[in-house]
Amino acid sequence: QRRVRGHFYSKMKDFAKVGSKIICIGRNYAKHAAELGNQIPSEPFYFIKPSTCFLEDGGDIIFHDISKNLHHELELGVVIGKKMSRVPKSEVMNYVAGYSVTIDVTCRDLQEKCKEERKPWSISKCLDTHCLKQWYQRR
Repeated sequence: QRRVRGHFYSKMKDFAKVGSKIICIGRNYAKHAAELGNQIPSEPFYFIKPSTCFLEDGGDIIFHDISKNLHHELELGVVIGKKMSRVPKSEVMNYVAGYSVTIDVTCRDLQEKCKEERKPWSISKCLDTHCLKQWYQRR
């Protein structure tokens, strides 16, 4: 049985209720970008997953009928513990509450279709239960 002390963990367990969004950085792994035939950007780009994607450890990932090709990636999640905007780089770590090991699920067939049609590929990343938090460590 996993034990983590502190009131922030109880908030983390309810992230789907209290969290507002999951901000992700795309194509930050050169090898993965290359295996998908993507160029590595000169600067990171971001996309957002809604909190409805979030799934607690032990929950079931839903295989939605609109996709036939699900991929998953292991990610490091940085949990921001309080609202922040335009924070100086030197103060950013004061807002980091902890870290999580996360599984990001992508509907690869939908993503490829959107890319071919030059449309945003949010639909491939934003389906319910497609971001599973496995573990959390307070900072």
